[in-house]
Amino acid sequence: MLLEERAGAVVLLTLNRPEARNALSPELMTALSHALRNAADDVGVRAVVMTGAGDKAFCAGMDLRAFTEARQSGGMENASFDQLVWFLRGEFPKPVVAAANGHAVAGGLELLLAADLVVAADHATFGIPEVKRGLFAAGGGTTLSARIPLAVALEMGLTGDAIDAARAHAVGLVNRVVPKELVLDVAIELASKVAANGPLGVQVTKRLLRDAALVDAERGWPNRADTEVVFNSEDAVEGAKAFIEKREPRWTGR
Repeated sequence: MLLEERAGAVVLLTLNRPEARNALSPELMTALSHALRNAADDVGVRAVVMTGAGDKAFCAGMDLRAFTEARQSGGMENASFDQLVWFLRGEFPKPVVAAANGHAVAGGLELLLAADLVVAADHATFGIPEVKRGLFAAGGGTTLSARIPLAVALEMGLTGDAIDAARAHAVGLVNRVVPKELVLDVAIELASKVAANGPLGVQVTKRLLRDAALVDAERGWPNRADTEVVFNSEDAVEGAKAFIEKREPRWTGR
C-alpha cells in the first residue's frame, strides 16, 4: 500500500497501488498521513521523496470505488487523513521532492503542488480533470494559479485537460524532466543535496519562500459551501455515473 525506505536523512515514500494507478484509497491515505507525521517528528529526517510504483502513474487521485466500498462496509471508521490535509495545505515543515514517475492528475497533482521540488519523467502528464465529472479540485488543486501563470491554470482547471512534462517544465510546475528510468535517482540526488544543508536554515527558507510566493494561495482553498454545493449536486452524481458507464455526461446545472 505504502512503501517506506530510509537512506540516511532522506525518507522515500512510494504509493504502491500500481494496479489502480496508485489511486488514493482510504487505507493508502491513512498510511501516507501517518508516514508524513512521523517524518515531520523525526529529527533525523531532513528531506522526503514521494513517488508512485511502476511507470504509468504517480497518482491518479482519489479511488472513488474504494471510498464507496469502505463507507458501505464501515471501513472508514479507522481512516485518518488529518496529517495528509496538513501536508496538502503546504504546512509540512521539511523539504519534499516529488518524483513524478508517470501521470499525476486530480489528487495526484495536488500531492505535487504540496511538494517543494518536482522531478518528472518525460512521459508524465499533469491535470485537474474534476470538472469533467461535475466536480472541482477540492484538495488544493484550485491553488494551481499560485504556482503557474493564471492563463495556464485556468485552461487546465476549466477544460480539465492535462499538460505534458515539457509544458509543465516550461510554465514552472516541475523543476526537471528526465527519462523515466532516471526520475527516482535524480529525485533522491536532489533530496540528498538539500538534506546535506543546515536543517534549521532549510526549514525556515522553505517556509519564507513559500509564504512570499503563495501569500494568496489560502484564498484558493474552497469553503464548506463551495464543496457542499458542488459535491452534493445532481451533476456530481451524473458525472460519476457517466464515468462508470463510459458515456458523455448529461449536465443539468443542479
